[in-house]
Amino acid sequence: MSEDEKNLTAYCGLYCGDCFGFKGTIADMARDLRKELRSAKFSRFADFVSNYSFGAVYKNYPQCYEVLGAMVKFRCNKGCRDGGGPPFCKIRQCCQKKEIEGCWECEEFETCEKLDFLKPVHEDAHIKNLRKIKKQGMEKFVEGKRDW
Repeated sequence: MSEDEKNLTAYCGLYCGDCFGFKGTIADMARDLRKELRSAKFSRFADFVSNYSFGAVYKNYPQCYEVLGAMVKFRCNKGCRDGGGPPFCKIRQCCQKKEIEGCWECEEFETCEKLDFLKPVHEDAHIKNLRKIKKQGMEKFVEGKRDW
């Protein structure tokens, strides 16, 4: 296992290398779509067709374009351990304070409320990963199937 792979395993048990923000694919696609939309002057079409009942949804085109812009900016070039991710992360702060490698070394991770903010996006993926790391170790976790 390389040091990079180890560093991409976040304190919470998620693997930064699996994140769309780290991969950059969605950001690149959003950038390319915005470029194509500008080139095609799609805003003119959207403005025109939005006047008809069958095209009423195109009234939302400006918001769509704005969301694509936000997607372009959603990139993370560093993993959690290298300073990436949210700077206010209570999970990272807790692990660093306890001087542990990650939540898998803490007996309270199954019920820890600090992990709750991950649930809306990741459901219980991080808990499953933490169990795997605790049971089989970091190297097998990195090489195996991970939940996201």
